[in-house]
Order: sequence, then structure tokens, then C-alpha cells
Amino acid sequence: MGDVHDLLLKEGATVARAYAPGRRGPRVVEAASRWLSDEDISTGFVYSGWCQTGLPHRKPVTESLVWKVQTDALTLLVEPGFRVGTTGAPTPVGVPYGAIARLILIYLQSEALRTGSREVELGGSLRAFLKRLSSSIGGKTAKIVKDQADRLSRCRLTFHSTRNGVGLLVNQNIVDCAMFVESDSLEDGQGSLFVEKARLSEVFFQQLTHHAVPLDEAAIRHIRNSSMALDVYCWLAYRLHALRGPKHLTWAALAGQFGMGIKQRKHFRAAFTESLSLALAVYPDARVDLAPDGIVLRPSNPPVRKLTAVVG
Repeated sequence: MGDVHDLLLKEGATVARAYAPGRRGPRVVEAASRWLSDEDISTGFVYSGWCQTGLPHRKPVTESLVWKVQTDALTLLVEPGFRVGTTGAPTPVGVPYGAIARLILIYLQSEALRTGSREVELGGSLRAFLKRLSSSIGGKTAKIVKDQADRLSRCRLTFHSTRNGVGLLVNQNIVDCAMFVESDSLEDGQGSLFVEKARLSEVFFQQLTHHAVPLDEAAIRHIRNSSMALDVYCWLAYRLHALRGPKHLTWAALAGQFGMGIKQRKHFRAAFTESLSLALAVYPDARVDLAPDGIVLRPSNPPVRKLTAVVG
């Protein structure tokens, strides 16, 4: 991907687009071009556990489905929460999914670390964050934002990791207290997702505080519509700077983390490669090579240069 950035700097976006390979080539060039011209130096944060797992990319067929992602180091279970319906019967809300859910998660975690508090203001503050990411928040998108915030606030997570032969199990909610309003509107201050604040659970906040990965907010802005590209970017931000040498990963290993929801594994390689190209477009220091049977990660500078170390 360094070639794309070099071409943009030397020849400009028009020439770069002419040489852009693949179905997403023009989109990759556009993301790289916008990132290069973006002067914002804001930093976001995400819990390292999310960098090794991920939410569904699309809405699950069944709202009561428990989402599972299993890698060599970590297993994540996301259990859907419930809402009490008009009849008093509990109704599953469903697990969060898609790009919007990931953006809300980044906001919640970034704001909590910025303020040093579990109490995170939503509504206007979330609206401002999404606008800062150049994300349209009117009409249909406003309803999606409210739905995903609802799902995130009600779901329950289980992270299970094994280190040095010792298993660690962490059960947690992301949010342990939230207030909602009925309005779907997020425009012009005419409503918000939560009346006042959402309070992150103490366990989740402690995990975040000790294992936070810094992200370049400008990079997030220019890949905000692709859930897999967001996952790949966060993963690279977590993995690359900590490497001591080249790390080879097979397509099968990558599919275990990023391919959940892709019914036919033969389609995974193309989908992942496209998302990787998009992530690298906004992370030019990342050194990643394609191999016939997977990819090779190489030690790289973190995406946020001023933060040279990631906790966790």
C-alpha cells in the first residue's frame, strides 16, 4: 500500500485512480487521498480485546443468537439483551452489528478515557462525534444509531483467554446504566439516544483502562462505512508495533477471526484482501505482505506516532 501513497504524492489522485487494482481500487485510493490531506490529529481508543475479535458485520438472522468469535488466543461470546415488551414478555434485542456499532463503541471507549470517568455523555456528544467522522446522522441512519446503541447497552460479553496455560474468564456488560428517549431524531438537538449519560460497567472500564489501543481518528473517519476494514485496522494497530519479527498467518487462521458470517470460505480471501487494502490506505506505516497461503505481518510503527506504546 505504500505504493499507493507514493503515487498519490507524486502524481495525484487522478493518476492513482487509473492504476487502482480491483473492485475497491478507486475506494482505496480515495481513502488514502483523504487521509493524506486530513490535518486532524485526534486520537481514539479501543479495548485490546475488541482488536482480537469482532462483532457481526450484518444483522444476524435470529435476534436471540449468541455471537461467537474464536481465535488462537481469545474467545468472545456476545449474548443479546432483552427488552420488556408491551405485554410484559421479555423480547431479545439482538447483538450489535455493523460499522455503526463499532463507531459507537469507539466513541464510548475514547470518551471514557478522555474524561477518566465511567460516565459518558451521549445524545449531543455522540452526535458531535459522528459529525466529526463525517457520518450522516439524519433519517435512516439516526434509527440505526439508536438501534445499535440499544443493542450495545443491553448485551453481555464473555472474554475467555488462555495465557501460559492458565485460563481467564471475564463476564461483563459494556453499559450498566442507560436512559432512553422515544424520539428517533438525532438532528438539530431534537432528541438523543440517552437522556443524560451512559455508565460503562466497572469491569469493562477497568479492562479498557489497562488495555487500551490508540487509534488515529482521521483513519477511522475515512473507512467508517466498512465494518471489516475497521476491524482489520484496529487489529493491525494492536499487533504490528509489538512484533519482534515477521509473523505469518494463514487464510484459515484469519478466517477464524474475520470470516464469521461469510457462509462460503472460498469468498473470504477476496473480502479480507479488499478490507485489508482499505485499512492500509489509512495506515501507511503498516508493513503487511500478501502470501499465497495468507499474509505476513512485519514490525511497524503504531498508527498514532505520539503514542509509541500500547498498554496490554
